[in-house]
Amino acid sequence: MIRLFLKEHLVFLVFQVLLVLFVMLLYWLDGFRNIDTAVYSIVITSILTITFLGTLFIKKYTFYKKILSVPTEIEGVLQREAKSPEIKQVEMYLQHIYRLYQKEVQLLYARQNRHLQFMNSWVHQMKTPISVIELMTQGNDQVDAAGVSEEMDRLKRGLDAVLMNARLDTFEEDMQIEQIDIKQLVMEVVSSNKRLFIGSHVFPVISIAEECTVTSDSKWLRFVIAQFLTNAVKYTFEENKKVYFETSYEYNHVILSVRDEGIGIPTSDMKRVTKAFFTGENGRKTGESTGMGLYLAQEICHRLGHEMKLASTVGKGTTVSIIFEQQETAERGELDVDIDAGRNNEGL
Repeated sequence: MIRLFLKEHLVFLVFQVLLVLFVMLLYWLDGFRNIDTAVYSIVITSILTITFLGTLFIKKYTFYKKILSVPTEIEGVLQREAKSPEIKQVEMYLQHIYRLYQKEVQLLYARQNRHLQFMNSWVHQMKTPISVIELMTQGNDQVDAAGVSEEMDRLKRGLDAVLMNARLDTFEEDMQIEQIDIKQLVMEVVSSNKRLFIGSHVFPVISIAEECTVTSDSKWLRFVIAQFLTNAVKYTFEENKKVYFETSYEYNHVILSVRDEGIGIPTSDMKRVTKAFFTGENGRKTGESTGMGLYLAQEICHRLGHEMKLASTVGKGTTVSIIFEQQETAERGELDVDIDAGRNNEGL
């Protein structure tokens, strides 16, 4: 402890010695050459310096004892026992660092807990399509290909959700911003989910302006639109209903809306449907909700710099919108492409 104190104040001691020698030199050059007085001055200066350093050591004794000991708990390190402004500031600094550390730990714990809960929920839900496929293959010479394909689509959607959730932590490393033809992207998403529409007897209606382009990441945006589409079909229980894909313009913004004619979201659940693992009243009706779809969609939109809005009326349907901020005004032509119940399945 004393060694640490002397190391810290070594510069001060050297300065004191040099200062005394400098003063003695001045008196010597001025003709004052009384040796007894010089020795007396050096002794008094040494006593005062030692007294000052001793007092300082006593004030810092508790601090040195704390930093030289091995702490067994964090609370002991954060105790405020300072007796000088400098040490008080050091303790305040340590308190601030500890708060930052707690925040980082809480974020890490929340992230790990989110992954764990999501994986548990996902594994539980993936058992359903696997069990259905297993039943289809048992005791039958002919397997229902359409049914197997439908269950495989459910598995693929579940795998996509897991992969996107895992990649969300490294979002910036897996992002490529480009100009996207929103109509073409929507049609690709609809086409890849055509069996979902056919199986549920729900039909898409695409009303998107030609050459409507937005600045975003196509892979992440495709996943978000697929989540909206899946939710729209999942919560539309009546047959021959439609899901509308529409675009509109507001100032320098392009708005993509996905509107369904399903059961709608209760008012009590509206503020919580975008929270992780919240299934709500509708999720309990289907028994297939993980509570992560809208949460992931909102997180992705936020990180891409887009705004997501949600509006719903119970019994009439839900509208989910993505608001893209455009730097340039796109050419605004209108072309409605309706894919309704009157068309055959190949049209999907």
